[in-house]
Amino acid sequence: MSNIYRLIIFLPIFMLGCAPNITDENEVLQKIESLDMTIFSKSGDKIYSITSPDSSYNNIELKFELKKPIINILNEEETKYIISSEESTLSDNNKLLKLKGNVNLKTLKKEGDFLYADNFIWNIENAYYLLEGNIRFENQNIILNSKKAILGSDNIIEFFNPVKYIIKDENNENKYEINSENAYYNLTTESVSFKAKDKRVKSIIYF
Repeated sequence: MSNIYRLIIFLPIFMLGCAPNITDENEVLQKIESLDMTIFSKSGDKIYSITSPDSSYNNIELKFELKKPIINILNEEETKYIISSEESTLSDNNKLLKLKGNVNLKTLKKEGDFLYADNFIWNIENAYYLLEGNIRFENQNIILNSKKAILGSDNIIEFFNPVKYIIKDENNENKYEINSENAYYNLTTESVSFKAKDKRVKSIIYF
């Protein structure tokens, strides 16, 4: 049976609103086509929204499994970040969001800022997002690479050791390359800073 309806579930902390097509496969798994879901706080503020062309809900684990999801992280009514990936899970009363495979995070305030990773983890009770595996931040000026990064609510991305930082020239070619233990990129001021335990930074300049 396949039909369209609006489902609203009231949770202790969050409200879930969605308008999916649901097909009952069995008592455990529900297949959902064209999922369009928005997560609200208890006070009614929008936290994030998810769309997925192919997803399912596990009634035993109380977990959504989504294919090709697109997540809009919201700041009041405005979209702050848009994230896409190959697959995603949503669990723990819609508080724990995990994305896996070709994760692409795009900022809207600074056009051309992209953050790539293998994995993205967000517990919405925390004020930061964790990215793991082949991290790459790129815009028209720089490229930053590491294996782990944290994007905070202050719009600062912390890249963990080891970090490679490449500065582009006016022809979009690599000009400087710097290796550091840690790096911090501020999306608001478009500035980068480096910190190391021994206070040494190794840099290579290409002419």
